[in-house]
Amino acid sequence: MATVEVTFTPLPAHVRTARLVATAVARRSGVDESLLDEVRLAVGEACSRAVEAHRRHCPAEPVRIEMTDQDQRFVVTVSDHAPTAPAPATAPATDGGIGYEAIGHDGGSAFPAGFGLAVISGLAEDVRVLSTSSGVSVRMSWPSAAAAS
Repeated sequence: MATVEVTFTPLPAHVRTARLVATAVARRSGVDESLLDEVRLAVGEACSRAVEAHRRHCPAEPVRIEMTDQDQRFVVTVSDHAPTAPAPATAPATDGGIGYEAIGHDGGSAFPAGFGLAVISGLAEDVRVLSTSSGVSVRMSWPSAAAAS
């Protein structure tokens, strides 16, 4: 499968469309039907987190989603361009090594910093978070039957 790239303005209404597109691409990639709800929910959570960060820090910048097959996996990367704040020096290491507390623009909601990323890590088998001064990328993947055939 070729890479599918989607960008959208940071409006909550577009998160639903992003979830639907990701689910359709996952199905076409051969992700098992039993995992499609996890794909939909994880992509929705990652996009919601990115939309909130953009609305606070850079509302004119689009949120970016990239979907592809790599090494028998369906891989989705949701990227934002919101600046991140450094983690407090006293932040406890409660994130399983993924770095939730280091992502400074996840706070400000009713949930603790990193909550959305914790939900995502429960829905995807492999989650990687890359946080830089220019934004955060959340990479998630699931097994892809189409890549194996």
